Amino acid sequence: MNWNECWGEWIIEELVRHGTLCFCISPGSRSTPLTAAVARNDLAKSVVFYDERAAAYFALGHARATGKPAVLICTSGTAGANYLPAVIESSIEQIPLLVLTADRPPELRDTGANQAINQTHIFGTHVRWFFDPG
Repeated sequence: MNWNECWGEWIIEELVRHGTLCFCISPGSRSTPLTAAVARNDLAKSVVFYDERAAAYFALGHARATGKPAVLICTSGTAGANYLPAVIESSIEQIPLLVLTADRPPELRDTGANQAINQTHIFGTHVRWFFDPG
């Protein structure tokens, strides 16, 4: 198991352990370790979306209906930007939502590399907390 797979397993395991069970997945190669970890977890419930906006609004609706956060998972690059409208609504309405965006190595940001943009602060002031493991 490589480091990305270890991180993916740990993140998903901890979310499930704390009661977060709904995972809305927008598939992509960079987010495969997270997606695979969800698939291996017997308690995690996943829904696959081919459109990030649809995933984001489904997650928002789930969180609004249940009061429990849903987790959005997407690949690197502009994929996460498609979550922004739902993230803004989530913030304004104080509805819990978790977003896990995969990324390329920091040295590839702003170099023109495939699926590599600077995702740091992509959601601006509409998130309560974010972490960039670098």
